[in-house]
Amino acid sequence: MSLASSIATSLRSPLRRGIALFVAMFVIIVITGMVQGGASILLILTQATAFALIALGLNIQWGYGGLFNFAIMGFLMVGGASTVFLSYPVNPAFWASEGPMMLGRVLIAFIFGLLLVMAARKSDRIGITGKARTALVVLAWFVAYVIYRSQIDPAAAYIESTAGFVGGLGLNPVLGWAFGGLVSAVIAFYIGRISLGLRTDYLAIATIGISEILRALIKNMDWLTRGTMTVSPMPWPTPLPQHLQAMGFSIPESFIYARLGFLVLSVIILVVAFLIVQRAYGGPWGRMMRAIRDNHIAAGSMGKDVTGRQLELFIFGSILMGIGGAMLATFSQIFDPSGYQPINHTFMIWVMVIVGGAGNNWGVVLGAFLIYIVWIISDPLAQLIFLNLSQLTSNLGWGAIPEIDSRALQMRVFVLGVVITIALRYAPKGLIPEVVKRG
Repeated sequence: MSLASSIATSLRSPLRRGIALFVAMFVIIVITGMVQGGASILLILTQATAFALIALGLNIQWGYGGLFNFAIMGFLMVGGASTVFLSYPVNPAFWASEGPMMLGRVLIAFIFGLLLVMAARKSDRIGITGKARTALVVLAWFVAYVIYRSQIDPAAAYIESTAGFVGGLGLNPVLGWAFGGLVSAVIAFYIGRISLGLRTDYLAIATIGISEILRALIKNMDWLTRGTMTVSPMPWPTPLPQHLQAMGFSIPESFIYARLGFLVLSVIILVVAFLIVQRAYGGPWGRMMRAIRDNHIAAGSMGKDVTGRQLELFIFGSILMGIGGAMLATFSQIFDPSGYQPINHTFMIWVMVIVGGAGNNWGVVLGAFLIYIVWIISDPLAQLIFLNLSQLTSNLGWGAIPEIDSRALQMRVFVLGVVITIALRYAPKGLIPEVVKRG
């Protein structure tokens, strides 16, 4: 009887802890909404929902598979650029010009170069091996690059000078989000094929480089993404505040109901993704992933395709990151490649997963909302504190505190560091750690 009671207590304890933490999170949201207003808290919650989806993707990679992925920012940019291409309104100036024809020639050059490289890689079938085959492959890559650049450079220059950029296809933004996930999956497949054979620390270094490569490409492809000139306004899948104002809503009401509609759609996507991931991880697939994560050598010796399964995790996680990045770009109504920063779009996602509890989807969602709300409210709270201190120091004759706005903004990083320190000290496995049932 005592054994049964101790088992029941051990099962109930994590549940009680999780419920208490979510209730506390709800109280924080309510207090923040009362202080900042309904429209402001809806804005925060919508963005936090997108970040929760992104953190869920990282949890698949790190919490399930132990994969260090620091290319999160790159996948967010890919998702944003993809939804621009699919959902931004059509640019008539581009379609009325020679741009489509020139891009068609670019596509032909790309396919020809790809076939050339593939043929060179298969040259061993006709007796070309060793150093001769290597030299042939290098030559094929060089020729393919020259042919491709001979078409893309004049096409890009022509499009930028005549139409500005390609524009979009004018489709529903939700399709753009799905396309962002698809493009991220394709990129993740090739990144994983190249990088997943590396050791953990080398994988982290490789993904940092890949993230910077993706950022550089998107920032400099003005003909496709407008680069640093930004793309705005991005259409919403739900009614915009302006549309509601035209229907008779007041300005405050229009922002509340518009953001509420976007939030509901975002929550639906998060819940669907959560249920799929939770169900998969609770079954045989999840047990296999845990075995690979905990001891990939033992799992490989039992016949498991370790690299193949890790590639699955990398792709699935990147899909959620691409969708989340597309949602953020749509909600902000602007795609600005220069606005992506590692601390906002990589480091903070890692903090969400670590503080929430790697390997536990409930913990990751809680960590995402908690960290994002702390990140947002730390700026105005720090400003309030600095203003009061500045008034006090002025009254004492010590002078006012200079550059309060920039100092308050920098306090975000300090507050984030304090949260990490406290979490690692008192909850080293996260606020809601992974629970593995052992039979």
